[in-house]
Amino acid sequence: MIKVLSGVWPLLIGIVLIMLGNGMHFTLIGLRGGIESFSSFELAIVTSGYFIGFLSGARLSPLLIRRVGHVRVFAALGSFMSAALITFPLLAEPWSWTLLRVLIGFCMSGVYVTAESWLNNAATNETRGKVLSAYMIAQTIGIIGAQGLLTLGDAGTSVLFIGASILVSISFAPILLSVASAPTVEVARPMPLRTLFVGSPLGTVGIFLLGTVYATQSGMGAVFGTQIGMTATQIAMFVAMLFAGALVFQYPIGWLSDRVDRRKLIFAAASLGAAACALGWVTGGGLWPLMAAAFLAGGMTTPLYALFLAYTNDSLSAEDMPAASGGLVFTFGLGAIAGPIVAGWAMGWLGPFAFWIVLGATFGAIALYAVYRMTQRSAVPVDQTESYIGVIPAASLVAVEAAGTWAAEQAEAEREANAQP
Repeated sequence: MIKVLSGVWPLLIGIVLIMLGNGMHFTLIGLRGGIESFSSFELAIVTSGYFIGFLSGARLSPLLIRRVGHVRVFAALGSFMSAALITFPLLAEPWSWTLLRVLIGFCMSGVYVTAESWLNNAATNETRGKVLSAYMIAQTIGIIGAQGLLTLGDAGTSVLFIGASILVSISFAPILLSVASAPTVEVARPMPLRTLFVGSPLGTVGIFLLGTVYATQSGMGAVFGTQIGMTATQIAMFVAMLFAGALVFQYPIGWLSDRVDRRKLIFAAASLGAAACALGWVTGGGLWPLMAAAFLAGGMTTPLYALFLAYTNDSLSAEDMPAASGGLVFTFGLGAIAGPIVAGWAMGWLGPFAFWIVLGATFGAIALYAVYRMTQRSAVPVDQTESYIGVIPAASLVAVEAAGTWAAEQAEAEREANAQP
């Protein structure tokens, strides 16, 4: 593993720094929004703005890269993102924040596309799986670490926003100073949603619903904490728990995914997520039960994302996988835009603990739909499924397509090895 990482460590360090800055700003929105007396629905709109920008960036960034090149796009988007982070405390108004979030989402999407292109180009067929896994771990560690940095300053001042901007600015140095060649960015045109649904109803519906879960957790978790009176340190710990669970559960769920009917595993993970949300709802604000609920609910979200990608690929030919990945990422993005809006409206109407009601109901819907689909289609034999790889929701289509290609190649190699006498 050390040999594998020796050629890509500057990229991984840059990604950790980017995620530290981006992760800080996600939680800061909820903290500072509460100080500015923004309503739940206003903060929900602000949260959705990021995913609107992210979805737009995923479509436009490859075009920009082909026109002016990786380095220029990377540097320009980094500059805009750094400037936007500093601007938040200067324009403490919901619609201004929404536009800034759209800009940051667009920039982050482009940064991911560029960095993942370089990372994928640096990997070989033999090392791609390990490199992608290291990349996903680096992203998650960055998000978790960002929550610790939030305890070093006051969200009511500009200090933490400036700190996030500095982290993003310096993150580009190790990447730009180490990358020697600029790879070609080739992203498949997304499969039409109707075609995708016909090929994999559970994958399409499930990943849309999961998009609402992920965006609600990452965007509205700090809002929930603020509204129930958590301290800034407790809110940072709460958000960290939402992502820490993914590090713990990703591997065991992935191991099971290659050995059982993935629909049953989707049902089990979604049911556990719903149970965790029920715990968060009935706990009445107890700190440690809330932390446990966040750990379990967040821990189910990321593995479910990879499960839906793997399950959808099981129903498709290798030629259709890149287009299907594009369709799934787009569908996930639509859910991510809608999720915070629904949660914000519910929290404004029913109170802050509606955060758990919305999440639990969505997990429950995923579980019930998985059960329904098991009655409509026979299971794909385990020895004919594609390999699982822990792709996280923050990754761009470049990483998702690379992971899908690697999984298909690994599964084919295993089948050929098993077929030999």
